[in-house]
Amino acid sequence: MDELESRLVNCFATAFPELDPQEIPSVSMGSLASWDSLAGITLLSLIEEEFGLSISPDDAAGLVSFELILHYLHLHRDYLQKDYLRLSPEDAE
Repeated sequence: MDELESRLVNCFATAFPELDPQEIPSVSMGSLASWDSLAGITLLSLIEEEFGLSISPDDAAGLVSFELILHYLHLHRDYLQKDYLRLSPEDAE
C-alpha cells in the first residue's frame, strides 16, 4: 500500500468507523448502506482536507468507490506533489 492509498484508507476509516480497515479498499456507495449523501459529503470533505484538493461537483458525482477515488487521486498526483513541495516546512522559514 503506497502513502496515497494509506492516507485515503484513513479518510474512509474516519468517515465510516464501522468498517474494518481491510474492507475499505473494496467499498463502494452501492455496497455500504451507511454511505448516503451526507456521508459522501463528509468523506469528500475529509479527502479535500487531507490532500489539499478542491473537488468539483462534476468530479464528486463520479467518486462513488474507494477504487475510483484512489484513481482520481493518482490522476492528480502531480498537483498533490507540487502542493506538498510548496507547503514544505522549509518554505515556512
